[in-house]
Amino acid sequence: MSGFDLTGLTASFGGERVIGPLSLKVKKGEKIALVGRSGAGKSTLIRLVYQEVKSLASLVPQDLGLVNALPVFHNVYMGRLDANPTWYNVVSLMRPFSRDSREVEDLLSELGMPEKVWIPAASLSGGQRQRVAIARALYRKSGLLLADEPVSALDGPMAHQIMGLLKARFETSVIALHDVELALAYCTRIVGIQDGHVALDELSEKLTPADIMPLY
Repeated sequence: MSGFDLTGLTASFGGERVIGPLSLKVKKGEKIALVGRSGAGKSTLIRLVYQEVKSLASLVPQDLGLVNALPVFHNVYMGRLDANPTWYNVVSLMRPFSRDSREVEDLLSELGMPEKVWIPAASLSGGQRQRVAIARALYRKSGLLLADEPVSALDGPMAHQIMGLLKARFETSVIALHDVELALAYCTRIVGIQDGHVALDELSEKLTPADIMPLY
């Protein structure tokens, strides 16, 4: 099951409420874009949803969550740490199994960076780091993707390629996007966040960029 129905979501920082209370129901198979200006609460909402559905989801956080000292392989491999026994993970840290190496290399090839598999994450560009975080999410093999601006550091053609890949690989997704054109092209439903509340909730096919821009 990759859908969920959450009600009464709230978040406060420094005694000031920044989200909610709001509800978000996501049906299996939906591809949802969270849109709105910076500071509207999109990132906070992604975090709140992840706290509720953690074990069911693959996450691409805005800060990416990479371990700079580790090679790209191990950063991707961490997407499935909880699927393996501890001894297996310890051995993989020192000498990865060939099956896992091949699978990670194949993912990185799809993302246009197969030569980076054993390079430390610290040496990567911003766009490459985003793709490693995306590879980690894909490696987890979850039916649900939660992603916060996953293509913000990628150029136009690569951003389209990655969004197409995410749409194809994840049955259900909730993706915070600043790019309205990408949201309309790759998501089936648009949820607009304004001042911590849902200000728009409509099928993508019924919207144009002009309908969404007032949220910015």
